[in-house]
Amino acid sequence: MGSLGTFLRYPDDIYPLLKMKRAIEKAEKQIPPEPHWAFCYSMLHKVSRSFSLVIQQLGTELRNAVCVFYLVLRALDTVGGTKEYKVLMDQLHHVSAAFLELEKGYQEAIEEITKRMGAGMAKFICHEVETVDDYDEYCHYVAGLVGLGLSKLFLASGSEVLTPDWEHISNSMGLFLQKTNIIRDYLEDINEIPKSRMFWPRKIWGKYAGKLEDLKYEKNSSNAVQCLNEMVTNALTHIEDCLKYMAALRDPSIFRFCAIPQIMAIGTLALCYNNVQVFRGVVKLRRGLTAKVIDRTKTMADVYGAFYDFSCMLKTKVDKNEPNASKTLKQLEDVQQLCRDNGVLHKRKSYVNDKGQSNNLYIVMLVILLAIVFAYLRANGVVSDEQ
Repeated sequence: MGSLGTFLRYPDDIYPLLKMKRAIEKAEKQIPPEPHWAFCYSMLHKVSRSFSLVIQQLGTELRNAVCVFYLVLRALDTVGGTKEYKVLMDQLHHVSAAFLELEKGYQEAIEEITKRMGAGMAKFICHEVETVDDYDEYCHYVAGLVGLGLSKLFLASGSEVLTPDWEHISNSMGLFLQKTNIIRDYLEDINEIPKSRMFWPRKIWGKYAGKLEDLKYEKNSSNAVQCLNEMVTNALTHIEDCLKYMAALRDPSIFRFCAIPQIMAIGTLALCYNNVQVFRGVVKLRRGLTAKVIDRTKTMADVYGAFYDFSCMLKTKVDKNEPNASKTLKQLEDVQQLCRDNGVLHKRKSYVNDKGQSNNLYIVMLVILLAIVFAYLRANGVVSDEQ
């Protein structure tokens, strides 16, 4: 769940982590008894634990539709998969059986988006991402359409209505998440065997390197970080649309389902910006911070607060000598102003000024000591789990 050192540094992580652990255990126990639904939910837990946790925010009917939608798109994206993905493909008939039990409105949305995504992905099998327009188009096919599909499912559930610009802002929700993943996963994608996966647009990386893979070498660190920062700046352009989309949601469960991944994305971008570690290993939010986001995200004010915090964090990392510094700063200032105008920023806990708090340290150490003593006594038969 986390290291002792991390707990001592961030004692406020402990309670949210315990709540998240309980939620994961609860989700695993709530797998439906019917074989096809049992397969769908157990497979969802295996291919994406984070998504399987967020999906639990939804009511049963909509949750079933989103679960099937997710697995169908996973299958569409899988060619010659291994491990869990091979099991998914080999037993896809269970997903089909679940699909056929959904209401017609859900079925139509899933079918339409799956066809459009398949056609779009086929286009990029032999077409490299050259321009920024290519990049946006690719992200639209693999993620923007997911945003559109989810909006259609929300509408079919009767819980939401669509705004006049719903297609555009739904697309932006998907693009923001996808671009964050593409930035974060640079090293994993470039080292993919047998062939690298290259999603960064040549129009951007071509300014900094002869080949995209050159960015991972230490001698190119300075150029690599500048390229990374331009990629992050590009992703920031979608934030205003994302905030607009979330502010229009009416159903609390759908709101949390949508908002938690978006906050995780802005937090991840804040970590990645100006961070050469993106080209060396894995950069991601610590688990305790993820647990806090899940625990604290209940209203739009929470979203504005989180976006304000992480944009402040990112802003402190901007070097004014950067080629794109003025553009980055302008985008961050616009986000901060939007959050100030709409949020209640002073009545909340900050994610950024969330360092370990010394006044809690002794309490945490005492709890840990008691836990160790209890574990020792239980192991030696002095106490038992039964009351």
